[in-house]
Amino acid sequence: MKQNTQQAQPEGSAKQLLRPFQEFVRAESFGGLVLLTAIVIALAWANSPWEESYHVFWETPLSISFGSATLSLTLHQWINDGLMAIFFFVIGLEIKRELLVGELASPRKAVLPVAAALGGMLLPAIIYTAINAGGEGAAGWGIPMATDIAFALGVLALIGSRVPTSLKVFLTSLAIVDDLGAVLVIALFYTAQVSWIALGVAGGILLALIIINKVGIRRPSVYIILGLGLWLAFLASGIHATVAGVLLAMTIPASASLSAAEYVIQGFLGLQRFAEEGEIERGILSAPQRNVAEYLQQTRKAVQAPLQRLERSLTPWVAYAIVPLFALANAGVSLHGDIRVLALQPVALGVALGLVIGKQLGITAFSWLAVKTGLATLPDGISWRHVYGIAWLGGIGFTMSLFIAELAFNQDELLASAKFGILMASVVAASAGWILLRRLPGESTAHAAS
Repeated sequence: MKQNTQQAQPEGSAKQLLRPFQEFVRAESFGGLVLLTAIVIALAWANSPWEESYHVFWETPLSISFGSATLSLTLHQWINDGLMAIFFFVIGLEIKRELLVGELASPRKAVLPVAAALGGMLLPAIIYTAINAGGEGAAGWGIPMATDIAFALGVLALIGSRVPTSLKVFLTSLAIVDDLGAVLVIALFYTAQVSWIALGVAGGILLALIIINKVGIRRPSVYIILGLGLWLAFLASGIHATVAGVLLAMTIPASASLSAAEYVIQGFLGLQRFAEEGEIERGILSAPQRNVAEYLQQTRKAVQAPLQRLERSLTPWVAYAIVPLFALANAGVSLHGDIRVLALQPVALGVALGLVIGKQLGITAFSWLAVKTGLATLPDGISWRHVYGIAWLGGIGFTMSLFIAELAFNQDELLASAKFGILMASVVAASAGWILLRRLPGESTAHAAS
């Protein structure tokens, strides 16, 4: 009996460690289905008799005034510059979590997803540049570098329990590194003329955020208020405002103000005091009972790091509302005319081949090099066929690719061509990845095949 108890403890601990990851995967997987619905609606709207209303609606101006100060943006800009800053904030929280306690926390474990992501960024950019070098679409080289984690995990969800958990972890880690690379590309290469005064203000706010983290302030509201100022400063600086979301996330405290042991003790004492107050009459708490209940609620918050609380509360909003809304506002590509001509445009061709060919070859080749040089090992339950299937899913570049396309091109023709290439490549990559992965053995036999 004692031996069974000892064996159960590690299993329970492993489940506890995997629970946040599993919640994240569930949200992202279902979010992929919501995102797909938004894309279908956008395409149907943009190719309907009401096509003009699609573009007019998203260009509707919306202003916010505070005294004499006014911020006026179109609905399209509020989504791309405003709501997407929250999307990037959640990405930043995910990156920080992975660096602290996830697959990227251990250098040995981090090598494989980092190498895979690096290959999946470099080769697509090279392929795109080779097709568009010297042309009017040359600025779009960053478009095929990105992977859409929501869509990719959604495809894995369709395959079901045959997918090893370690494969989901690998894909998630790869996509997070990929997102970090995309953020750096946006900040360094897709920036308009810089206002150094506004950038200096942003630097001062960022320094204040770092200081309040160091002195131990844990109230999320303080960070959100300063984060709003950081976003406004970046909006005025010329560097895309969504970068503020990632920088803000890096300052969010990742440690709790109450340890697990203290939480257990205080929780036990609080429940004991609650019980001593007697029965609850007609569902109404007495004043002492209400005080104890509020105290228990405060300890529950104190035992969770602000990073964990914010990520958990914001992830559903991002997955089910912000990203689908972004797709609805940006995926409306007009498909009138000859589709073959549109598909063979240099921009569309560069994006499509970069995502479909570059991603699968880059991810697979760089992963193989990392393992063969001894820098990394394949995780348990994963074979090279799994890696190749995931490499195909890496070619689903929807959300971040669309975002970079919006930054890269001012001309409607080039932007429409890039969007068509993204849609075409994402459909091919998702279909091929699904076909490859569903034919592979399940978790119990996958490692033997490697």
